[in-house]
Amino acid sequence: MYGNLTKPRRLQAMLMFSSLTMPFSVAADQMSATVPLDLEKPAHAAPWQRYSSWRQTDWEHFCNLRRGVAHPVSFIQTIDTPIKGDPVNGKKLVTTRKKGNCVSCHILPGASFPGNVGINISSIGKWGLPDEFLFNYVYDARIYNPRTVMPPWGTNGVLTKTEVMDIVSYLKTLTQPVKFDSPEQNPEKRPVPVETRDNLDEFENSGMFAVDLGEKLYTQKGPKGQSCQDCHGKPEKAFAKWATNMPKVEPRLNKVLGVEEFVTRHARVTTGAEYLAQTENNLGLAVYLRYLANGQPISINTSDMNTRIALRRGEELVSRKIGQFNMACTDCHVISAGKWIRGQYLATVVGMMDHFPTYRTSRGEIWDIRKRFQWCNVSIRANDLPPDAPEYGDMELYLTVKNNGRILSVPGIRH
Repeated sequence: MYGNLTKPRRLQAMLMFSSLTMPFSVAADQMSATVPLDLEKPAHAAPWQRYSSWRQTDWEHFCNLRRGVAHPVSFIQTIDTPIKGDPVNGKKLVTTRKKGNCVSCHILPGASFPGNVGINISSIGKWGLPDEFLFNYVYDARIYNPRTVMPPWGTNGVLTKTEVMDIVSYLKTLTQPVKFDSPEQNPEKRPVPVETRDNLDEFENSGMFAVDLGEKLYTQKGPKGQSCQDCHGKPEKAFAKWATNMPKVEPRLNKVLGVEEFVTRHARVTTGAEYLAQTENNLGLAVYLRYLANGQPISINTSDMNTRIALRRGEELVSRKIGQFNMACTDCHVISAGKWIRGQYLATVVGMMDHFPTYRTSRGEIWDIRKRFQWCNVSIRANDLPPDAPEYGDMELYLTVKNNGRILSVPGIRH
């Protein structure tokens, strides 16, 4: 296989090939095998169930981060023209959140805080576009633009053909550009939101209660009569930088392990406490351990071969189109970063990880990064995964490496 290469190049090629095939157990451990962990039970409540306050639809016919392939691009749909749909219903559909909701990404008349991920189509009716083109672009924009972030509304069954015709009929009535009453309404001039609240002020950030809870749990003896403090007497010293090096590959589990899952698995075999993922106590300890490292830069070591393998998987996962909306993390946070979906500003991946877990004021609760992944999955109508899913671990690692050098400041505070 390598016979025609010089010796140095032959060695390089062999190493590159082995990096694609090497199992986690072969490379050097990144998390010392002497650290006791429960390796058998899941870190979450089993069987895992989606949060009851979230949409409970099962999107099993659409791919998620674990399995499946996106529905193929539709063939061009042949329709009778000119289209004679119902423009009144079409107007409703472009603002209905469970249907087209076109105003999330496009400027259209009558929309409150429209988005600008897509182009301004408020005067599209005078552009002279053929009906068949308009129909098929709404039905499946991938026909014309393979890299589009626009969902395939018709192909994936969000809209029926009749509904697409109604939307086209409405779009054909639009001939005047929208005039905005204020810069806040115009996504092209809307001020970029700046978080000015002091996230480490307990009067500003209710998430600071988790620090107090975590500190209490650190000294609390579990069912085995031991506490965290018994082994790690001075937490300020023992964990001054620990969280900045997480997540890490754990070969014994054949996956990437984050702080929250580490808390669950380590506590089980040391103190005997059961701190299941995304419970109040788990988040309390996870926030506390990161709080102890506040002010330090994120510093994930990527020199290990297994880390590089997980990083490649993580990069693929954040770019994978999933769900009924056929969207990827990169659609919002790379391609459309710096733009608006309705009134929500789309941030870049840099600056995303240094404040998690974070207190969501709109939800009145603390979210770890895995819960954010789950929420985004459900938002694009893809089945979410359990919080300790290996896929989420790879994504967390990839995004954290993207934030290497960012200063840790936990708990964060966001809307």
